[in-house]
Amino acid sequence: MLNLFGSELAIGAESEPLPDWLTVVAGDACEPPQIVRDGEYDLVFSNSLIEHLGGPDRRRAFAGFVRSAAPRYWVQTPYRYFPVEPHWVFPLFQFLPLKAKAYFSRVWPLMHTRSGSWDEAIETALGVELLSITEMRHLFPESRIHHERLAGLTKSVTAIRA
Repeated sequence: MLNLFGSELAIGAESEPLPDWLTVVAGDACEPPQIVRDGEYDLVFSNSLIEHLGGPDRRRAFAGFVRSAAPRYWVQTPYRYFPVEPHWVFPLFQFLPLKAKAYFSRVWPLMHTRSGSWDEAIETALGVELLSITEMRHLFPESRIHHERLAGLTKSVTAIRA
């Protein structure tokens, strides 16, 4: 299995003892290191990464690698049109202008880590681009799109090829 996730998680995982069968490789999920590209995998798993990759070109590169790396995959992302943005736990945050997002990135008490400077707040706000169901279908055309629901509303979507 190939589990693709953010580099900050890979670094954190290295500080804990790992089982002998597990190998952590830090790298860019859109342009994986050769050791990853050369591997043979049964399943690729990615949870809440694709919205952090930095634009449509990088999302396409990531999706292309996922689709070619294994016969099966599971790629999950929060849904753009769920009324509460999950990274900030803020209603309709994803629809605010960039300046408002940056402002709340500095003062909103419910987000994971508040931004220190204005420039950091802008980068934080730009670093999350939630996807729609149509975008997930486009990136993973041969997959089934699963809808995770909360109170009847789609909260996240998962592209699954089994």
